[in-house]
Amino acid sequence: MKIGFIGLGIMGAPMALHLVNAGHQLFVNTIGKLPDSIASTNAVPCASAEEVARNGEVIIIMVPDTPDVELVLFGKGGVAAGLQAGGSGARKIVVDMSSISPIATKAFAQKINALGADYIDAPVSGGEVGAKAASLTIMCGGAEAVFEKVRPLFEKMGKNITLVGGNGDGQTTKVANQIIVALTIAAVGEALLFASKAGADPAKVRQALMGGFASSRILEVHGERMIKRTFAPGFRIRLHQKDLNLALQGARELGVALPQTAGAAQLMQACAANGMVDLDHSALVKALEQMAAHEVA
Repeated sequence: MKIGFIGLGIMGAPMALHLVNAGHQLFVNTIGKLPDSIASTNAVPCASAEEVARNGEVIIIMVPDTPDVELVLFGKGGVAAGLQAGGSGARKIVVDMSSISPIATKAFAQKINALGADYIDAPVSGGEVGAKAASLTIMCGGAEAVFEKVRPLFEKMGKNITLVGGNGDGQTTKVANQIIVALTIAAVGEALLFASKAGADPAKVRQALMGGFASSRILEVHGERMIKRTFAPGFRIRLHQKDLNLALQGARELGVALPQTAGAAQLMQACAANGMVDLDHSALVKALEQMAAHEVA
């Protein structure tokens, strides 16, 4: 299959590489230098998103935020222009794997449909580790028939692949995912901080908790990062901040109170205020440590 791929960052590059290794022809576009992992393949660099859309049967987008997706789709030299120039061939499919606003996603899908193409929102969870291991969770919104056409591509990038509902439902699921992840990171941080301040060895506390009902993937991975102080980004605080803002914005529009989400967002804001936006989101524990004048170690 001829696949367009726009956005070759920490997540996008390994995802695209899996598709190349599966034998697909890729047409790629990204900001800045093409990653060496992609440049060394037969992927074809394109000067614009429009050129990517003209060449690809499926156009995948993996960029940071809602305005970035809108620019890629509808800005000058964007995907929409490439779809319009595509003629009357087979119906193309636009797949947005970014994590963005569910409300904006529905509007984007309507505009793409009006141009004679299909649209799937398919945000992912699993971070850089999951992207490299092709073990991402992929949460999809769109028509079932369209989803089935692109499912084989998703299977090259992820393991847990679910069609949740119509356009926007994939993004809604991702926001829900990010709420759970943020609150669990905060809970793990508070627990390890409490244990450490009380004089217990946080590493042994974590080991003990891993065998009980409190066990989680976040306690396993991010708990270890908190103890070992390894905050190199797998998923940056700035991106999780964006996702929590989407949750709180949606909650206001729906008339729903999300007090714990708001609290986690404030902890991330405290990290941001202290210049930590590009650390891994497990560094949220640093905001708790500052309030306690004590470091988990």
